[in-house]
Amino acid sequence: MMVQISDSVVVGHWAGTLTLAAVSLANAVFVIMLVMGLGMSYAITPLVAQQHSQENYDECGRLLINSLLINVITGILLLVTVYLGSAYLLDHLNQSSAEVVKEAKPFLNLLGISVVPLMVFMTFKQFAEGLGFTRQAMNISIWGNILNICLGVIFVKGLFGVTPMGIRGVGYSTLIDRCLMATVMSFYVLRSPRFKAYLHQFGTKSIDRARSWMLLKMGAPVGMQYTFEVSAFAGANFIIGAISPIQQAAHQVAITLASFTYMMATGISAAATIKSGNHYGIKNFPLLRQSAISSYHLVIVLMSVTAILFTLGNAYLPYIFTTDKAVIGFAAQLLILAAFFQLFDGTQVVGLGILRGMGDVKYPTAITFLAYWIVGLPIGYLCGIHFKLGAIGVWYGLVLGLMVSSILLFVRFQFISKR
Repeated sequence: MMVQISDSVVVGHWAGTLTLAAVSLANAVFVIMLVMGLGMSYAITPLVAQQHSQENYDECGRLLINSLLINVITGILLLVTVYLGSAYLLDHLNQSSAEVVKEAKPFLNLLGISVVPLMVFMTFKQFAEGLGFTRQAMNISIWGNILNICLGVIFVKGLFGVTPMGIRGVGYSTLIDRCLMATVMSFYVLRSPRFKAYLHQFGTKSIDRARSWMLLKMGAPVGMQYTFEVSAFAGANFIIGAISPIQQAAHQVAITLASFTYMMATGISAAATIKSGNHYGIKNFPLLRQSAISSYHLVIVLMSVTAILFTLGNAYLPYIFTTDKAVIGFAAQLLILAAFFQLFDGTQVVGLGILRGMGDVKYPTAITFLAYWIVGLPIGYLCGIHFKLGAIGVWYGLVLGLMVSSILLFVRFQFISKR
């Protein structure tokens, strides 16, 4: 998420409003592909957590090698999809500015290449998290983002004798960043003594159809959950892009800030997945329910704070990304709506994490489809285009979709945990 934020900040200040809109458009297309891959990588976390709680360490290594194979293949397929389909898709989204579409294409292709090393990074990250080691991936991500920002500024502005690259500059910086992150994370897991006991069965001999299929059955629905949610937000971007570049740039500012706080909530969701998986593995259901309720309490407190920050700082936060007064004024209005949906956004992602740790992925997938594609996006289109409320109307639909998802996932958790 910080990669997207830094890319937006760099181009917003040094490449202009049209380029910021192009970053918004490219990210909206790319993120649909990306979250499918990320969902696949999340499959290993609850499975490793369950095996770890039962002290079945060899099985953890077998799961890792099968997950790495699936994720690399997934990354390659996503790269091919982005590379072959991006130009056609961008040309048929009926965007109001042809220049925005033209600038988005090369940036999108570079993002597509970066998904392969990102999937390698995510494999080892999710494996380590399933065992309860979360700090190392955080440190690698922080240093990777510092590098991404530095390279982005150098490439976009053309410092130190480098030819100014514009939007391509942030694409190259993102690619380099993700390659280095994948290398460091994999080296850490494979070389650190703390993981030695789990890697005895990590090798090609442990690749088998049964474990790969188990990972696919867990990962594919999770990927679809995130795809339904993110594609709805991407669809909102396309709808707003058909209205005006100013509103699209403002949407990018507001949705980037909202996505940043969402990623903070996914940290609590990841912890909920791990603890639910631990308790589910040893069949300690009362403790599972207690830890899950605690996760809900934590995310409500967190998102209440971010909602207050968005409300109080709605007129000032957009300056992080741009100095365009028109974009800032519209983004300030959207941030009020973003503040309103913070609680729904946080509780729905925690609900998904808890249910994932319990192995429940099919019903949550249906819930996310209903919430975003049957309720959220159609109402957003109706309000934004038919009733001519613009981006504000589209965001009304997004808020409603998040609310439906949050409520239904909590009802699902209550039903299963009490049973």
